[in-house]
Amino acid sequence: MGKPQIGLSTLFCLSETFGKMTENIVKAKTACIEIIDEGLHALNRRRVQVLNELAASYGLKYTVHAPFADINTASPSKPLLNAMLKRLKKSIACTSALNALNSPVWVFHPGLKTGVSMFYPRKDWIQNLESARLLFKVASDCGVKAAIENVPEPYPFVMKSVEDFKRFYSEVYEDMGLVLDIGHANINGQIEGFLTTFAGKIVHIHAHDNYGKSDQHLGIGYGKIDWENVANLVRKNSYNKIIAVESVEHVEESVQKLKQLFT
Repeated sequence: MGKPQIGLSTLFCLSETFGKMTENIVKAKTACIEIIDEGLHALNRRRVQVLNELAASYGLKYTVHAPFADINTASPSKPLLNAMLKRLKKSIACTSALNALNSPVWVFHPGLKTGVSMFYPRKDWIQNLESARLLFKVASDCGVKAAIENVPEPYPFVMKSVEDFKRFYSEVYEDMGLVLDIGHANINGQIEGFLTTFAGKIVHIHAHDNYGKSDQHLGIGYGKIDWENVANLVRKNSYNKIIAVESVEHVEESVQKLKQLFT
């Protein structure tokens, strides 16, 4: 089955220009790069062309993280929801145009509860399901693997726990993958729960550290996560896809630590 491929998310340089980001990924000690389609790095046709040229020159392989700022796929406002879905569909199209990897993974977040959720029980859950189904179909039609990410407390996402995701998969039907975020799962105290419950669903992993209280995105080994235990659980799943470092500090060191863990 092979071993995991260690990759790197561009989250650590999201505050820098797109040009600076491209310099960083060329220098990275990995060929697997997750592009954050957000902020200064938002994708468009020209930027996709630049990334494809870099991929051809340096042997890079891309995955893409969908936009997440001001995005709520469970929004009760139809005009706002339609605008957000339009933005996400553009992100899928850009992911499809990145030709460095067949059927690239496109990572997106679940929807969130709002100030009116208490007045409309289950409406945000139902809208989250409908949006996820739509995005999965759009992605599939574009040759892209849409996969939903587990998210942490205390943010008001409609699905965060193992039980939430079990319910989601029992209702969504489509064969949608799961992006396991180790740091997020640690905050919820459910790393082992996610790895054992969804072994067959996990198509991508995010790796970063924290102290179990907040989403700090620390370097690997700079928080309280037991990475040896994580590595053992990942091996039990025979997982051989990408584990992308999503730390915002000690980035190169984190990539090397994960490579050593899975040597």
